[in-house]
Amino acid sequence: MPRTSVPGAELFVPDGAGLEDLEQAARGCRGCDLYRAATQTVFGEGDADARVMLVGEQPGDQEDRKGRPFVGPAGRILDSALDDAGIDRSRTYVTNAVKHFKFQRTQGGKRRIHQAPNRTEIIACRPWLAAEMDLLDPDVLVCLGATAGKAVFGPSFKVTEQRGMPLPSPVEWSRDGLVVVATIHPSAVLRSRERDATYASLVADLRVVASELA
Repeated sequence: MPRTSVPGAELFVPDGAGLEDLEQAARGCRGCDLYRAATQTVFGEGDADARVMLVGEQPGDQEDRKGRPFVGPAGRILDSALDDAGIDRSRTYVTNAVKHFKFQRTQGGKRRIHQAPNRTEIIACRPWLAAEMDLLDPDVLVCLGATAGKAVFGPSFKVTEQRGMPLPSPVEWSRDGLVVVATIHPSAVLRSRERDATYASLVADLRVVASELA
């Protein structure tokens, strides 16, 4: 798969590496400045033979502390939604478009508040996502939220307009049979004033994924 020519993680991604070697290499990534404040790199994890690869935005506070993706409140929402959609989480691979937690501290410095990664940071981290895609070669790629969608499709992607439908992958990501489905990030359920309806819409989108696997 072609990789971005923008300086960033490209210099740190080893050629011909397996998932474990990629994860080890990612721990030393200095492709952008996010590593400076983050506790650690949070790489993807899951079934190496997964037919479904789910891509979120970036690690959250708990993920940054534990070093694993989707283990906080949004991860619990995702687990529940996958189950309700008929998708076995243990048979998926989960990762993020950006591998370090970007945040700002509240006054007094005790709480760390999530900040969305910018376009430069998304592009800088993209070689890790490309390497994961190359190794897993999934049947369905699920973009969880706007940042993941933009990492795959570019800055013009709008999850509100293109969610819940099978989409052809961009040329540089394409491979035989790959389908991309976009939906909201599970954290959107936590922020919603209408949680039940928002959660139901997430499950509905994931059922589209399940239908592609049938």
